[in-house]
Amino acid sequence: MFYGSITALITPFRDGAVDKKAFADLVEWQIEQGTNGLVPMGTTGESPTVSHGEHRDIVALCVEVAAGRVPVIAGAGSNATTEAVELATFARQAGADAILTVSPYYNKPSQEGQFLHFKTIAEACGLPVILYNIPGRSIVEIGVETMARLRESCPNIIGVKDATANLGRATLDRQVLGEDFVMLSGEDITALGYNAHGGQGCISVTSNIAPALCARFQASCTQGDYAGALKIQDKLAPLHQALFVEPNPAGAKYAAQKLGLCSAETRLPLVELSDETKPVIDAAMAHAGLI
Repeated sequence: MFYGSITALITPFRDGAVDKKAFADLVEWQIEQGTNGLVPMGTTGESPTVSHGEHRDIVALCVEVAAGRVPVIAGAGSNATTEAVELATFARQAGADAILTVSPYYNKPSQEGQFLHFKTIAEACGLPVILYNIPGRSIVEIGVETMARLRESCPNIIGVKDATANLGRATLDRQVLGEDFVMLSGEDITALGYNAHGGQGCISVTSNIAPALCARFQASCTQGDYAGALKIQDKLAPLHQALFVEPNPAGAKYAAQKLGLCSAETRLPLVELSDETKPVIDAAMAHAGLI
């Protein structure tokens, strides 16, 4: 159910408010272009700067527009366990198919603290849970042994989004957690290697802009056609890099505006893309054949 090209959706803003029309249109376009799943209210959706009410509205709208055509994996992360439980419980009530919940950031819990954090969330929400392992943002890494304990304790913890930048971690996870554990890359540029290590897809930023290409790329990997996937990778690689020259999702929002999908507006402390970086993204989009 959770595989292939899964888009970590941007959240369109206009004049400071969530642009619900643009968001609904974005979800529809993603599905039409072949995207295999949707993640509203991840970091790319600027989840740290939306209110709880906006968070709930965005998740519910994504579920409504998707209408069961592709799975919706709702972001439900926080460094406060009670807040994460509230968001996860709402995701279930809204009809999401799963949640994505990040390792607690800033307060740097131990492996035991992380184990109890994720266990509490999983037991409270009842939905399939995908752990988000991103030490570059959260400082702490979810250890292999901790993930094994969680899998044994909570059958609804079914997968991981791996943004460790360690391709060897995919093999280590697979050996300990089993073939049926869902392994998704959290980094577009290394998704090819991650899939070769046994991954089943990517929760992607680039697919906001190039959903059809990203879907074709993942389909080629699934079919074992890594030569074909490499050709698509070469088209997308400059875009994978250009979108992260400045803090995400400024690059993705600029590119989305260029495609007429939504405004490039972000919320502080993020700012819109600088004029110096715009030509870099323009060139990468042209290389990919998007403009």
